[in-house]
Amino acid sequence: MNKTTFKNIDEYIAVFPKETQKLLEQLRATIRKVAPEAEETISYGIPTLTLKGNLVHFGANKNHIGFYPTPSGIKAFKKELSAHEGAKGSVKFPIDKPLPLSLITKIVKFRVKENLEKN
Repeated sequence: MNKTTFKNIDEYIAVFPKETQKLLEQLRATIRKVAPEAEETISYGIPTLTLKGNLVHFGANKNHIGFYPTPSGIKAFKKELSAHEGAKGSVKFPIDKPLPLSLITKIVKFRVKENLEKN
């Protein structure tokens, strides 16, 4: 995907194929359900939700949905995330499989609590 500057998350999601859009909207809705007061923005060129600081980022790639709940979010759920490829602050969910929405919900709850406690 070429580097485009998006004004909002809707613009970001709109450039992807329909199936990818569906996954991105599911992820967005899951995050919003846990953190309805979080603000949506684009940061680092990808969708970002903030709540007293960065909460989580997410984005799409040709073969996966990237979810970026910060290194602390990855570390806290290391065992549950072990089935997925990832790095210090990110995890990749294959685009051809359903998103693990219950796990994502737990991670976002953890991040909300973490952000509210530190600020």
